[in-house]
Amino acid sequence: MTTYDELKNELLQISQELSELLSDAGAVPGMLDASFGDWEKTCAEIREQMSWEQIRVAVVGPIKSGKSTFVNSLFRGDYLKRGAGVVTSIVTRMSKGEALQAELWFKSYDEVNADMAQAMALLPSLNPSGSEGFDIRQDPARRELRAALDNLSADMLFSKDTRNLNSLLLDSYLKGYERVKHILSQKNPIPHRYEGARFPEQKDFAGDDSLAVYLKDIRLEINTDAIADPHTEIADCQGSDSPNPLHLAMIQDYLLHTHFIIYVISSRIGLRQADIKFLSIIRKMGIIDNILFIINVDFNEHESLRDLQNLLERIKAEISLIKPDPEVYALSALFNLFRCQGALSSKDGQKLEQWHAEVEFSGFSDQETSRFESAFRHKLESERYSLLLKNHLERLDLISSGVDHWTGLNFDMLSRDTDGAQEIISKIRRHQKKMKQIRSVTETTLDGTVKKIKAGLRTEIDRFFDDRSGQLLKDVLTYVRDYEAPLHKYEHSLETSYFSSTLYLMFQEFKHAVDTFMAETTNPEIVRFVREREQMITEQLESVTGPYDTMTEDALAAYNQTMERLGIPGIQGNAHRIRIPDIDLVQRTSGLRLPPLAAAVRFTAKMKTEAMARFGLHSFVQMARKLLRQPVHDDTEGKRATLKNAVSQIKKEMEQSLIFHFKDYRENMKFQYCFRLVDALSAILHDLLIDRFQAYLTDLSKLAEMVNHKQTDKEKLSEILEGMAAVAKEIGGRISALREKMEASLS
Repeated sequence: MTTYDELKNELLQISQELSELLSDAGAVPGMLDASFGDWEKTCAEIREQMSWEQIRVAVVGPIKSGKSTFVNSLFRGDYLKRGAGVVTSIVTRMSKGEALQAELWFKSYDEVNADMAQAMALLPSLNPSGSEGFDIRQDPARRELRAALDNLSADMLFSKDTRNLNSLLLDSYLKGYERVKHILSQKNPIPHRYEGARFPEQKDFAGDDSLAVYLKDIRLEINTDAIADPHTEIADCQGSDSPNPLHLAMIQDYLLHTHFIIYVISSRIGLRQADIKFLSIIRKMGIIDNILFIINVDFNEHESLRDLQNLLERIKAEISLIKPDPEVYALSALFNLFRCQGALSSKDGQKLEQWHAEVEFSGFSDQETSRFESAFRHKLESERYSLLLKNHLERLDLISSGVDHWTGLNFDMLSRDTDGAQEIISKIRRHQKKMKQIRSVTETTLDGTVKKIKAGLRTEIDRFFDDRSGQLLKDVLTYVRDYEAPLHKYEHSLETSYFSSTLYLMFQEFKHAVDTFMAETTNPEIVRFVREREQMITEQLESVTGPYDTMTEDALAAYNQTMERLGIPGIQGNAHRIRIPDIDLVQRTSGLRLPPLAAAVRFTAKMKTEAMARFGLHSFVQMARKLLRQPVHDDTEGKRATLKNAVSQIKKEMEQSLIFHFKDYRENMKFQYCFRLVDALSAILHDLLIDRFQAYLTDLSKLAEMVNHKQTDKEKLSEILEGMAAVAKEIGGRISALREKMEASLS
């Protein structure tokens, strides 16, 4: 099988040689043609786009399934921190590089403060407006927050037998501040690099919650031969069952831009309800087709190979309910990792020795590892052939054919007298007039289609996010309105704690429920909607060329017949249908990105201020009744009524925040992504059309001038044209051979 790198390098070489040929021809006096500049630009664009090319692979799965170990085994070394915490969701991106280095992007002070302000919402023992305008750089602000956290009781530090996420987040920020304050910046952070001997320091940031909380991205470059292509990015994602729903949203953001997903399942645990839920989300997002499953085998958990195979059959059957005919591979990532490492600890060395002795298990794992690597490599390469190389190959074929025809036409003109030359020019101009008309109509149709697409997108996006005609926001608001706060859970807190503490517990549980609903239900619908719109944009733009393909082919056939009657070679290789390149490549080269799904819904201190004001009024009434010796109602019942009213107010605030959030997201989706995507794709399609028509639109004034050259000048030009023709034909032959290699590799 011909490797992708071989085909890519050959394509790059062809593009470079075509550029040099055009440049050399343009430097000859009297031979410069307007087509040359456009063709040279296309060759340069192809080389640039190929440098942008990248295939992304996301490794996902639940916490403790062995994702980091699996990725480490792919790179043949212990580069990732294994068993990292769950406070933050860091997608660690890895690729092959020339040297060992880590790039860490830290949040700006603005991002840190905004993150903390939201986690501080309704925090007891904190001034209601203390979260607004919070600045971690201010010592008094940090001391006040520390005091508020220290005053939290045990029932506020733990929720559902786990540490309260917001208090843990704030505590981590405060603990790590002194170690990172010299790194953080106000805006536009730059990456911090850890190279060579300092490379292991990146594990401290990824594995320590008090440091990881300040990170927004990690990228590792590994100097290894285990990964063949530096343009393959493999990302280790946070556990899909993280208790923080915003982590799931962050994973979804990365999955939007991936070409393949590897889902890791531990053989110790098997497929759980959390896996079924996440796989259902992936299916709703419309990205489940390109997914592989790894059953990460723990040799110590299985009595025999037969027991393991029975488990695998059961897991595969369960996965099939979500993804029919799944590709499943069972292997031990830890066994593979230990085996490729030079030095192991005594404990790990004993494990490896024991596993080597278990021939059935180790042999099975080796067989499955080989099967996975073969399938994975084929998927990566076939994806690239279809997304990248084929489009570029056809564009270079157009240029090569155009140059070949141009040289043949010019060479023939040099042997003609004035009358013969004028006859050819007259016939060519008639064909050119027809081709210009086709191009003009196509371009006009393209412009009209762009306006039509944008108008349709505006209507569809507005309707999708509208709380009346659309279902998305309506469902979220319905969820908020129908949410029943379990007030009975807080009765004990009302009796033993301050009202503000109970309000904090209730609010945190409510916000977590809404965030979870958004991540599991709303975000997948947004992704599905965007994917459908992207496909619609591509199809509508490509449909512009459809009706004109036949016209172009007929015009080409007529032109070639005329050339053949005149004894001049026609234009070959122009019959390939125009295709827009991969949207991911367009996004990268245009800097386009969908607004992040992980953007948190913002809240203000207004909720706490109003709730505390109502509680203050209730307390005042109770005190007044006592002073006036009037009957005092049950205080707990009054607190419960006040809390119930506070819940109602918080739900109203939540509704307003959600409406604002989706309105902002809607406008960003329209103007910052969808409309710009239409413009970028239409510009590329326009360039493709120009490429296609360029060969027909030879500068005839140059041809007429050539006839009047002196004989000696004609002889020199003829030699140059013969040399160009030979090079163009040789390049055309290489393009045909490259196309055959590509088709053979895909079969």
